[in-house]
Amino acid sequence: MAHPAEDVRPPTMADVAREAGVSHQTVSRVLSGHPNVRAATREQVTRAIEHLGYRRNSAARALVTRRTRTLGVIAVNTALYGPASTLTGLQEAAREQGYLVSTVSLRTGEGQGLKGAVDHLASWGVEGVVAITPQRSHVQALAELDAPFPVVTVEGGHRLDLPGVSLDQELGARMVTEHLLAAGHRTVWHVAGPEDWLESEARTTGWRAVLEENGIKPPRVLTGDWSPLSGYRAGQELAGLALARRGAAPVTAVFVANDQMALGVLRALREAGIRTPGQVAVAGFDDIPEAEYFPPPLTTVRQDFAAIGRRSIGLLVDHIEGRARRAEHLLVEPQLIMRASTRPSDEP
Repeated sequence: MAHPAEDVRPPTMADVAREAGVSHQTVSRVLSGHPNVRAATREQVTRAIEHLGYRRNSAARALVTRRTRTLGVIAVNTALYGPASTLTGLQEAAREQGYLVSTVSLRTGEGQGLKGAVDHLASWGVEGVVAITPQRSHVQALAELDAPFPVVTVEGGHRLDLPGVSLDQELGARMVTEHLLAAGHRTVWHVAGPEDWLESEARTTGWRAVLEENGIKPPRVLTGDWSPLSGYRAGQELAGLALARRGAAPVTAVFVANDQMALGVLRALREAGIRTPGQVAVAGFDDIPEAEYFPPPLTTVRQDFAAIGRRSIGLLVDHIEGRARRAEHLLVEPQLIMRASTRPSDEP
């Protein structure tokens, strides 16, 4: 015989106290991590929590502690690999530190969009915000806002009075350019990302600096929009120059500012009958999951998005708790991943 559904309420802290045979205050101390609780008592309370399936009431906790344990994330251009991977790294790092995350994704990061995002997150009681702002205009708009909480930027805050974390983009570009010169190439061509992107600017700066330090006049920069199509069009132009074999800057090595554009460059070279790396070596940036399966597998620069997430959340929490300087900027070191697309022809 079926029984009518019982009105089952969720377990409370009082239920946990009765189950464990301790006071309500002791349960509260265990939940808050108070040091003055005996190990045996802590274990007893923990077992009761697990047995009852108790979950803390975050709203009630916020009323008592004045802490919501919620962080905001403003993410721009999350359709692209870098911002999307950064967002994942931030969310995982926040959870590891016991914070909830409220995310606002924007297609563009202009002033009104950012202001609306900040206002929305403020209404949800976030304690601070990490903003993935890869374009110069985004960072400038963010710096002009009077946010009611600490704000940390990812990939952009070092140019303005905002704390931030970023990959050392310039170092990554230097590493890949030095790698190509060491392989014997007289120069390295560059397909850059969009001009307004700070990452693109830093990668171009690193590439140019290495060439100039080696007494090489940098070839003119070709520009794409991060897409494979824009890389393909740049690759067609490079293929034409390589086949013509004219001028003082032979096309035998190309550093492309991201892996997706590098995919387009590789196709354009292949269609023109140019072998990679036999005739033209190609390197990218990002180390997207597909990079090692490109034809040929792509030499690239790996970004540690997990480390960027951890350091960004850590820096934000330091600001929330008053332990950090306002304009501190942290750099995460990249890693050069060498694969077949830049292997000298005399290597196996």
